[in-house]
Amino acid sequence: MSAVLVWFIAAAMIAGVLFRPKGWPEAVWAGAGAVLLVLFGLISPFDAFRAVRKGIDVYLFLTGMMILAELARREGVFDWLATLAVQKSRGSAARLFALVYTIGTAVTVFLSNDATAVVLTPAVYAAVKKCRAKPLPYLFICAFVANAASFVLPISNPANLVVYGNQLPALVPWVRLFAVPSVLAIGVTYVVIRWLWRRDLSQPIQEDDTADLGLSRTGRKALFGICSTGAVLMAASGMGWDLGLPTCLAAVVVVLIATRGEARALAQIARHVSWTVLPLVAGLFVLVDALNGAGALQMLAALLHRTAELWRPAGCLAASFGIAGLSNVMNNLPSGLLSGSALQHARVPDYIRHAVLIGVDVGPNLSVSGSLATILWLIALRREGEHVSAWEFLKAGALVMPPALLLSSLALVAFAT
Repeated sequence: MSAVLVWFIAAAMIAGVLFRPKGWPEAVWAGAGAVLLVLFGLISPFDAFRAVRKGIDVYLFLTGMMILAELARREGVFDWLATLAVQKSRGSAARLFALVYTIGTAVTVFLSNDATAVVLTPAVYAAVKKCRAKPLPYLFICAFVANAASFVLPISNPANLVVYGNQLPALVPWVRLFAVPSVLAIGVTYVVIRWLWRRDLSQPIQEDDTADLGLSRTGRKALFGICSTGAVLMAASGMGWDLGLPTCLAAVVVVLIATRGEARALAQIARHVSWTVLPLVAGLFVLVDALNGAGALQMLAALLHRTAELWRPAGCLAASFGIAGLSNVMNNLPSGLLSGSALQHARVPDYIRHAVLIGVDVGPNLSVSGSLATILWLIALRREGEHVSAWEFLKAGALVMPPALLLSSLALVAFAT
């Protein structure tokens, strides 16, 4: 009976996070679910605390990335990049599409997929409105590339940290494993969405030569600091260190240098950071620990064992598409946590773990419920007065996600051991 109640609370909690009844923040529903699990005795307070503590590296990583993203937003770095793309497009919608896609890929790779969804989306919207282009093709870039490019580096997606836990590969082995699969995921996603909006992109757009392309001195400091942070994180990854603390420390140093430690600037940055993401993630850690106790760990571990018994390409596809399906049902962060726990207990070949990661990262491009980044993208769109229905996203995602996941998973077979 207790296991049934755990699954019921989990379903209600995930539904609350995805659909936000009464407009309450996602963290409220995640926190409420965690509290109910403790109150009903489905998880002890000590185990709940231990589950929350497991996420320390993720919290630090998210904090650092959110601080950097807010600094870049405040100093106009993303607006500058989007305006630069408009001017370099020289009236070509197709060229603007390619430039925005390139910028979105770079932001995802070096600042995480959440930064692309939250900060780049409004900048792209403002830029394309200036040149009177139809915004949706360019806005969909921000959603799709945020997931497709999220496994180029370990820092590109917080889900990467939870899937691997303390077994996160160092930078060089990571790049050796995922370089070709990630290039395929990014390239296939580009080709499909470029084809989907081919009619809109065949129309000329208004050139914008009036905008000031100058980046302020503080903005240049912020851009340099962000690039330096990326270098620090790649070095930390190369040495096999946990990424949370280096990310957070580097972000704090960059913000202090860029703002000269001015109290007003620091307060503005702190006020606009989405701190509610941290209790949301903490609540999900508690949920996953309770689900593991209710049998999810054993069930998922058994399924992963079954995939390892298949012919290697079939096993990779079964693992990646299976976790992709789970991610679209319950969001990729809890599915990543669940699969990460199962992988730590299941003795399966490494290539199964790598296939699971690709499923967690690329699989969410199917639906609006697939990833936290996509949910944040929808929120950013609503703030700009744009609306994308779940059905509209699903129609595009059904064409975008499967070929990207298929080819990247098959490519993994050649590089994973």
